[in-house]
Order: sequence, then C-alpha cells, then structure tokens
Amino acid sequence: MREMNLTFRNPDEVLDFVKTVEQYPFDMDLCRGSVVVDAKSLLGIMNLGFNQTVNLKIYSNDCSELFHNIEKYKAA
Repeated sequence: MREMNLTFRNPDEVLDFVKTVEQYPFDMDLCRGSVVVDAKSLLGIMNLGFNQTVNLKIYSNDCSELFHNIEKYKAA
C-alpha cells in the first residue's frame, strides 16, 4: 500500500483527478478524518470538501506512474 496527501481547490481539479485515477486498476480510497470514500467516486470526493488535506491510499506498490500523474494535487 502507498499513500499520498492531496488537496483539491475546486470541482474541476476533482473531475480531472477522477478521470486520471479511473485509468488505473488499483483500488484507492481517500480519507479525511473518519470519512473514507472511493477515490474513483466524483461525488464521494466532492463530499470531502475543498482546500482540505485528504489522504490517498493506493492498494498497490506498483503505482509510481500514477504518483507522477497526480503530483499536481500533492498537499504542501
């Protein structure tokens, strides 16, 4: 399992993120506090809110290409 902290500023970023992660066969979750949603669920991610740090959990170790493609959402 690999993890990365992300931040989304607006709905367009969430839409772009979902389109990107849907291309990968890995199971992924986004967590904020006790709330966990499927990282491929547009509505689920919108429910987490914007300008919040969320934790992406990818249930695979072979995901370096995915990490590169979502680097722009990495939380500072």
